[in-house]
Amino acid sequence: MTELRPLPTADPIVRGVRIVVSAITRTTAWRWAAPRVMPPVERALAAATGGRAQLSSLFVPSLILTTTGAKSGLPRDTVLMYTADGHGRAIVAGTNWAAATHPAWTYNLLAHPEAVITVRGRRYAVRASVIEGDARDRVWRHLESQWPEYRAYERDSGRTVRLFLLTLLRVEGP
Repeated sequence: MTELRPLPTADPIVRGVRIVVSAITRTTAWRWAAPRVMPPVERALAAATGGRAQLSSLFVPSLILTTTGAKSGLPRDTVLMYTADGHGRAIVAGTNWAAATHPAWTYNLLAHPEAVITVRGRRYAVRASVIEGDARDRVWRHLESQWPEYRAYERDSGRTVRLFLLTLLRVEGP
């Protein structure tokens, strides 16, 4: 299960593109439009490619997180940016476009920590754990090494963003 490895961020072109795009994602216009436009586009692209491609993966590593609904018990898919921790695990942040409320998928993981992720078309069973305490600052620094100023979403939301460590349990399917 070597799929979740850190991507090189030393490339000055990649770093430059991420700096520019991350600045755009912090604008009011982006934060209004993105939650309305990105999810249906990401779902359609994932369906068309069997989860092998996401629009967001043009800029950052992305995965499809399949959780069990906290209330409904039904499977729920969400495309998220992830950061590999260098130990075969993924870190995801419930930024919710800097909204004042936590995203639904975070409630799902709190209620049902076992989930499935799809990375470049491969499915993995994972167990989620909340990252708390002193580890949060280290994790935010690690996240921002991939996506500059990512923690601005937390500051702008006025809430403590839920951070999750996704530990791989097994490969699902072939």
